[in-house]
Amino acid sequence: MKSAVIVFPGSNCDRDLAVALREITGVTPLMVWHRDTHLPEGLDLIALPGGFSYGDYLRSGAMSARSPVMAAVVAAANDGRAVLGVCNGFQVLTEAGLLPGALMRNAGLDFVCRDVLLRVENSRTAFSARYDTGGTIRIPVAHHDGNFTADDATLDRLEGEGRVVFRYAEPVNGSARDIAGIVNAGGNVLGLMPHPERLIDDDLGGSDGRRMFEGLVAALS
Repeated sequence: MKSAVIVFPGSNCDRDLAVALREITGVTPLMVWHRDTHLPEGLDLIALPGGFSYGDYLRSGAMSARSPVMAAVVAAANDGRAVLGVCNGFQVLTEAGLLPGALMRNAGLDFVCRDVLLRVENSRTAFSARYDTGGTIRIPVAHHDGNFTADDATLDRLEGEGRVVFRYAEPVNGSARDIAGIVNAGGNVLGLMPHPERLIDDDLGGSDGRRMFEGLVAALS
């Protein structure tokens, strides 16, 4: 599986994501700078990492969503290429219009950094195929702006179309309907606030995140 990690100024989880992809796919991802205007040929997966791109100025992800490379990312997503946005990457995807809603300040205005429990709502996507629908997994979060917000009509549509893939199984940040991760209508773009790349090996404290990447390899290779 050929993958690329997009690097923005202030990304700080790009190497974590690259290490996870290399560990599981056996192929080192290409690191693509945000000012590039084209993506490498033949990519199976484009990953947008966590961090604090542009210092979260204006709105988290808003400035990165207007980086030159994002035009190519949007085009690739619209062509059906798999795109994964983790934490700040999720914020960038909403700001770029690839996913609905917005990520607002956490309820209580606290930075949340800990392992949380997630319920798998839909295991019929490439990103969740190695999980069981209704199962519970443990994945770390580290964010200040992870409160997913959308109007009721959008939330009803996401629920009705099975596009809520992961839901918090405990109070975390005040997200509407406890939503932690969603896909686009085509099912090829996933945004989620928790960091699966941080739990891919028992030596790191757990391996629940590993199954996401294993599912992607199986689906995209």
